[in-house]
Amino acid sequence: MSMTMTNQKPLLSKFLSFLLLSLSLCGYEPLMMANELIPVGVVLDLKSPVGRVAERYMSMALSDFYAVNHNYSTRLSLRTKDSGNDVIAAASAAQDLMKKEVQAIIGPQRSAQARFVIELGRKAQVPIISFSATSPSLSPSQNKFFLRTAQDGSAQVKAIADIVKAFGWPEIVLIYEDTEYGNSLIPHLMEALQVIDTRVLYRSVIPPSSNNTEIIKELNKLKANHIRIFLVHMTASLGSKLFALAKNAEMMSEGYAWMVTDGLSSLLDPMGSKVMDSMQGVLGIRPYLTPSKQLEDFERKWKRNLTLIQAKIKSTTSLNLFGLWAYDTIWALAIAVEKAGMHSSFFKPNVSSCNADLAALDILENGTRLRNTIVNTTFEGLSGSFGLVSGQLEPSTFEVFNVIGKTEINIGYWTPQRGFFKDLKDTSEKAYSTSKDKLKPLIWPGYTIHQPPSRLRIGVPVRKGFKEFVKVEWNPSTVDTPNVSGFSIEVFNAVRDALPFPLSHEFIPYMNKQRQSNGTYDQLLYEIKTKKYDAIIGDVTIIANRSTYVDFTLPYTESGVHMVVSVKHDERKSLWIFLKPLSLNLWLTTGVAFIFTGLVIWFLEHRVNTEFRGPPEQQLGLIFWFSFSTLAFAHREKVVNNWSRFVLVIWIFFVLILTQSYTASLTSILTVQRLQPTFVDIKEIKKNGYFVGYQKNSFVKELLKEQLDIHDSMLKPYETSEEYHEALSNGTFNGGVVAIFDEIPYLKIFLANYPFKYTTVGPLYQTDGFGFAFPQGSPFVPHMSRAILNVTQTRSKIQAIENKYFSSQLTYEDLNTRISPDSHSLGVDSFRGLFLIAGIASAVSLLVYVFKLFYSH
Repeated sequence: MSMTMTNQKPLLSKFLSFLLLSLSLCGYEPLMMANELIPVGVVLDLKSPVGRVAERYMSMALSDFYAVNHNYSTRLSLRTKDSGNDVIAAASAAQDLMKKEVQAIIGPQRSAQARFVIELGRKAQVPIISFSATSPSLSPSQNKFFLRTAQDGSAQVKAIADIVKAFGWPEIVLIYEDTEYGNSLIPHLMEALQVIDTRVLYRSVIPPSSNNTEIIKELNKLKANHIRIFLVHMTASLGSKLFALAKNAEMMSEGYAWMVTDGLSSLLDPMGSKVMDSMQGVLGIRPYLTPSKQLEDFERKWKRNLTLIQAKIKSTTSLNLFGLWAYDTIWALAIAVEKAGMHSSFFKPNVSSCNADLAALDILENGTRLRNTIVNTTFEGLSGSFGLVSGQLEPSTFEVFNVIGKTEINIGYWTPQRGFFKDLKDTSEKAYSTSKDKLKPLIWPGYTIHQPPSRLRIGVPVRKGFKEFVKVEWNPSTVDTPNVSGFSIEVFNAVRDALPFPLSHEFIPYMNKQRQSNGTYDQLLYEIKTKKYDAIIGDVTIIANRSTYVDFTLPYTESGVHMVVSVKHDERKSLWIFLKPLSLNLWLTTGVAFIFTGLVIWFLEHRVNTEFRGPPEQQLGLIFWFSFSTLAFAHREKVVNNWSRFVLVIWIFFVLILTQSYTASLTSILTVQRLQPTFVDIKEIKKNGYFVGYQKNSFVKELLKEQLDIHDSMLKPYETSEEYHEALSNGTFNGGVVAIFDEIPYLKIFLANYPFKYTTVGPLYQTDGFGFAFPQGSPFVPHMSRAILNVTQTRSKIQAIENKYFSSQLTYEDLNTRISPDSHSLGVDSFRGLFLIAGIASAVSLLVYVFKLFYSH
C-alpha cells in the first residue's frame, strides 16, 4: 500500500504540473497570493495571424518567466482586449484598460491604432509598448510614453536599396497598402532608391478593404504596362491575397521579379502552404533571428504543446518573429515592474464618470519610472539581445531569403557595416559590398535561375532611304514579328551587352497600317511622353527642343549639318589650264615688272654698252627681250654697269621664285582632282530664289526656316540618296534643287555613293549627333551613356560595326581631303615682298645712275 502511494505521488505531481501548464496555455493565471498582481493591458486583433500567435506567445512568456523567477514579489496579470482591426475599437479598449488602472499597455497591434493609443498613454502617463507597430512615422523619441520592442520599419530601407542595386534594376514598381503602416515607409524607400538611380515607375496603392475584383484590376493594369519588377510592402492579410491573385494572373511566371519587406516576410509561414505556393521565387528580407539554446527549447515546447491549442489558433509549427518580440516584451516588462517596485496606485482621482472624456483619465503615479526602467532593461531574449535605443530595438543583421517550395531558403545576410555576405562566421572581409556575388544563387518566379531583365518597349523609325542606319523587314513566316537591323541597332545591341544588368526589349516599328512611317521624328519622340514607348532607338538627332520632353544619352555618331552641291567639270581638260596657276592680277603685275626691269637695264647700259645700241626698233625689242629671256636664263647680252648687275641679280632671284611657284601650282592642278562647287554661299542661293532640298521628316527643315531664313516654298523634301542625286542633277530649273542640307552621317553615305560628283561647302551647323531617347528622369540614361562611352572608346568594337554597314564607303574625312571648294590661283599678295625688293632695287639703281650722269655733266 505504501508502495502504491509512493508511486502515485509522482503521478499526482505530474498531473498538477500538466494542469497548471494547460491552464497557462489557455490564458488562466495560477493564483499566487504571496505576489502582488500588476495589471497590464493587452490590445490585439485576435482574429489576425499576428494577434493569435502573439497572444499565445505572451501567455507562454508569462509562465516561463515566473517559472524561472519564482522569487519575484510582483506578477503581471494580462488583461487582453480585442481591437477587432478597428482604430476606434483599439482606442476604446485602451481607454477602458486605463480606467481599470493597468500599469502599461502592450499593443495595439497596428500602426494606425497605435497613433491614437499613444496619445492616451501620454495623457495618463501609461507606457504604451508595441511589438508590431513598425511605422517610421511613430517615433518613440517624439512620444515619451511610447516604446517599440520591435525594429523601426525604415531600418530595412538601406538593405532593400542594396538588393535593388545588386541586381541592377533601374526601374521598379512599389505595391503597398493604403494604411498608416503602408504609406509611412514609402518616402524612405523613394529617397533610398533615388540615391542609387533607380526610378519608381509606378506606385500601386491597394486599400485593405479591396476585394478580389479590385485587386485583379490593378494587377492587370500593371501587366498591361509591361512592368516586371515589384516591391511589395503589406501586412500578411492583404499580402497573402495579393500573391494568390498575382499567380492566377500569371504574374508569378518567368520574367517577373517580386520582393517583399519584413512586414510580410516576417510572417510567411503562418499564412499557410497555399499562400506560400503562390509566392514561389519571391525575394524577401527580414531581421535575422540569432540561434540560441533558449530559442531551441522554446521551439520544442511550442511544438509539443501545439496539439492543445492548434484548433484554436490554426497556426503552423514554425516560429514567428512578431510572436518572439511579443514574448520578449513580456519578459522586459516583468523585469522592469519588479525593478521599479510598481504597485497599483494613481495619484489623480477620476473627476468624470464619462467614458468619452479623455481628460478624465487618471495619471499613473510611477509611469515615468516604469518607462525609464524598461528603456534601461537588457537581457538575452528569444529574438536576440534585448535593449532599447531611443525607445526602440536597434537594427543589426538582416536575412535575405528566397521562397522555394514550402519554406524560405537563406541566400545571405546584410548589415549596415558590411553590406552583403554569405556566412555570418566569415569575418575576413570588412569592405562594404553591394555585389550579388556575395549572395547565394536563387530561384526566380517560374522556377528559373535567370534573373528577370528589365523589359523595354523600344520604338524604331521606319525609313524609305538610308536604311544603313535602321532597316525594318517582315518575314513571310512571321508576319507580325519584324526583323530590325542597321548601324543604330547594332550599336544599341553592343551598348546593351555592356550594361551591368540584363535588359530585355522588343522593337516596335513606328508605322501606319500600310507599314510606312507614321510621322516625323519629333512625333516619334513624343510617343515616349505618351508612354507608348519606353525608349526610341535609331538615327535620332540630339537637339535642344526635343530635350524638353525626353532625355538623351551621350551621342554615338558625328554631329553637324552641311550643305552639299554639285561640282563643275574637270578643269584639267581646259584649253587654258596653263594660265590657271597665276591669277589675272599676278599675270598683269608680272608683265609690268618684266617691262620695267628691261627698261631699267637698257637705261643703265645703252650709254656704256654697245650691245644695247642700235636703231630704235632694235633697242625697243631689246627692252622686252632682255627681261623675258631671264625666265630661261637665255639672255646673251653682257652687262657692264655695276648697277645693272645689281638689278639683274635681284631680278633673277625674283624670276626663280616665280617660276618655281608656277611650276608647283600647275603640277598640283594637273595631278590632283579638283572638285569645284557650283555654289559656295547660301546667300547667293537665297538671293536668286533657288530651291533647296532636305531629308523628309527631319529637323533640318526647321533649321533652314528658322536659322537660315529660307522660305517654306523654296524647300523640297527627299528620302533617299537616289532622290538626292536626281534632284541635284536636274537643278533648280528642271524640277530639282541646287543644294541639299543634311546631317554628316547621311552625307557620308551619299557622297560615297556618288564620289566626285558632289561636295560639301559652307559652314557646319552644329548638332550633337545621334543618341538614344528615354523618358525624362529615366535611370537608364546614365547607364546607357556610360555603356556608349565603353563601346565608342573601344575602337575595335565600333569599327567592326562601321565596317559591317559602311565597309565599301569612304569616310567623311577621306572625301573632304579630295574636295577643294575653290581652286585658288596664286595672287599678287603672295609675291608682294619680291615685287617690293625688285622695284626698290631697280628704282635706287636708276636714281643713282641719273644723279651721277647729271653730276658728271
